[in-house]
Amino acid sequence: MTDITRRPVFGSHRRIMPFQPDQEAELRAASRAKAAALNSHALGPGALAEAEWRAAGIAEPDLTAMRRYRLDRIRAELARRDYAGVILYDPVNIRYATDSTNMQLWVAHNATRFCFVGADRVYLYDYHECGHLSDHTGLVDEVRSCVSTIPMYAGELVAQRVERWADSIAELMREIGGTNRRLAFDHLGAEAAAALSRRGITTHDGQIPMEFARSIKSPDEVLAMRRAIVSCEAAMAEMETGLKPGMSENDLWALLHHGNIVRGGEWIETRLLASGPRTNPWFQECSSRVIEPGDLVAFDTDLIGPYGFCADISRTWLAGDGPPTDEQRDLYAIAMDQIAHNLALVGPGVGLRELAERARTPPSDCFAARYGVLFHGVGLADEYPTIPHIEDWTDDTPDGVLEPGMTICVESYIGRLGGHEGVKLEQQVLVTEKGSDVLSAYPWDQCLSA
Repeated sequence: MTDITRRPVFGSHRRIMPFQPDQEAELRAASRAKAAALNSHALGPGALAEAEWRAAGIAEPDLTAMRRYRLDRIRAELARRDYAGVILYDPVNIRYATDSTNMQLWVAHNATRFCFVGADRVYLYDYHECGHLSDHTGLVDEVRSCVSTIPMYAGELVAQRVERWADSIAELMREIGGTNRRLAFDHLGAEAAAALSRRGITTHDGQIPMEFARSIKSPDEVLAMRRAIVSCEAAMAEMETGLKPGMSENDLWALLHHGNIVRGGEWIETRLLASGPRTNPWFQECSSRVIEPGDLVAFDTDLIGPYGFCADISRTWLAGDGPPTDEQRDLYAIAMDQIAHNLALVGPGVGLRELAERARTPPSDCFAARYGVLFHGVGLADEYPTIPHIEDWTDDTPDGVLEPGMTICVESYIGRLGGHEGVKLEQQVLVTEKGSDVLSAYPWDQCLSA
């Protein structure tokens, strides 16, 4: 029998000393420093993505410059609107402001993390014991604990929690000083707004300044987006290679998820992949349907890749080795023509309504099944501006102009009303000083476009 008294008490590989209360501060600091050094963003996306970016000749973005640019953009928008600051709950907005992440999808529907951006400081109110998650950015002045008011934590005592939360915001306003009591929020409940009003704080829409701040990309942001697109298209190539009749739509969609994650990507916003009769009408979510020979397979990546950038690209492929039908070729040709025509319209100074008026739209037998928009902005997610078909333009559709540094997606869905199949295509493009630069480069389906 083994003599257990001779075994190391705290493990066979290293000895962990007993906890000493007077060392707590030192241990906390060491633990935070270790975690910060091993942060996923500090470690980077990995060898596979880096090798593909080198092969594509895309330089490394200066992340320090990118982060400072974003913070300057936010502060300029706050100053323009005379806001003392903005409080951000949307994890995409927090990413833009701090380049830090924490359980992005979970905090999107559980308000347990928010960020304050003011004229001269950034405070991150993070989830319990998560201070290490933003140390790599050099932007956050202080990490504080978030007072969450959601029923998951507060139950029937939400109103009481809201008062405690509002007290913390009032204290924050006293800290930053000055007489400006105008505070913007990207998300705010009615009870919270009322509690702040009782404390003399006026609340304003924070999503509008964030959308305008995010709309113009710096050169480093463009480099990061180009890298995200290269990674996305590498995953798409793995999908196309793996596409075989007899597999399910879910089997194929999983290849895109795998390709994104192994390259340091983060998540996929939707489940827009459909085959055969499920391609018409569009907006069918990926399913267990088995792909058959001769099916059209259409998808929209909606992929949040490396650096948190969205690669929003759509393609339609023909499953199997057989030739396409005349109808499939016709639908594909119409979609390609719409994309080519509308891409040529994109450039600096072009008005948003002008784009809608000059855009090529689906033919009459496909118009009823048209896609919801012709163009939309893209960055860390889909964003401002959005340009609908001119027939869908309303009095509350904003006009404006395309500006250099904007990144835009050009959309097409072509399917006949009541038809069997449809084609989805989409390109991602940068507005430049002299015109535009198409960022997405994945080839069209050779059989369908021949």
